[in-house]
Amino acid sequence: MEQDLSREFLRVVEAAAIEAAKTMGIGDRKFSDHAAVEAMRKIMDDVPINGTVVIGEGERDEAPMLYIGEKVGRQGAGNAYHEVDIAVDPLEGTNLCATGAPGAITVLASSEKGGLLHAPDCYMEKIIVGPSSKGAVNLDAPVKENLRAIAKRLQRDVEDLVIIVLERPRHAQLIQEIRQAGARIRLISDGDLSAGITVALRGTGVHAVMGIGGAPEGVLTAAALRCLNGEIQARLVVKDEQQAERMRAMGIQDLERVYSTEDLVPAKKIVFTATGVTDGPLLKGVRFFGEGVRTHSLVMNLSERKVRFVDTVHLENRPDIQVRF
Repeated sequence: MEQDLSREFLRVVEAAAIEAAKTMGIGDRKFSDHAAVEAMRKIMDDVPINGTVVIGEGERDEAPMLYIGEKVGRQGAGNAYHEVDIAVDPLEGTNLCATGAPGAITVLASSEKGGLLHAPDCYMEKIIVGPSSKGAVNLDAPVKENLRAIAKRLQRDVEDLVIIVLERPRHAQLIQEIRQAGARIRLISDGDLSAGITVALRGTGVHAVMGIGGAPEGVLTAAALRCLNGEIQARLVVKDEQQAERMRAMGIQDLERVYSTEDLVPAKKIVFTATGVTDGPLLKGVRFFGEGVRTHSLVMNLSERKVRFVDTVHLENRPDIQVRF
């Protein structure tokens, strides 16, 4: 399944990135997101799968396309096509795209049926580390202890660590504790999914992500970390009793549970694809030129243990086109 679908899903995220990039800098994040959703949906309808969106743009009434529970792909009868669960973020960093800031990406992950946690659209407390620090951290441990554990695994001082945190008022205490422990902080305005992936890649100069972000993004991050040998620990943040009841209706009974990477994505078969929209630390953004478009993507699958960075030139349909190096 993974080998067959990697190229198909690459087409999906590339198309979404190109359309989103056309809206870059116009200052309308909803319009940018809509462009990405429309493009992703159009290409996905041609993919030979019986797919179900388990993480998407929201509930059906709120999202006309790529909503949770939506059927996607060609939807063949019987066993004609693979049954897969789909998690999408058609444009992670809508504000980044709207303002032309770095780090906007399009993302799609898939697994066999039942391989992705059906995460509610709520917040999630997270700690994310790379392969070297896997098994060393604990979501319930004090910040200082986790930083010391990471530093020990990396054979360096806490003062050498760089921790990514979303710049939000809710993180004031967390930021203070990280600084008091001596570690450095990289504050980001958006994009904790791409930040989580960056942590698992050696040589990026980032050693952990801490704080509260979106639960759907947490599952997508876990899918990438399964392929990269990283680790995420997470707990759902319950806003009120109404949200708690909705979670229980979805089958989540233990609202205090700490989820591991494998809890979030228990799949045995995973395809993860992402394409840059604007230049960022993980991927280059879409570049337009006279003869076509150039995209930069990340494609991973679990069973083959392959991580591919794909540089694609999409040429205009003209007989005089020349490919530039």
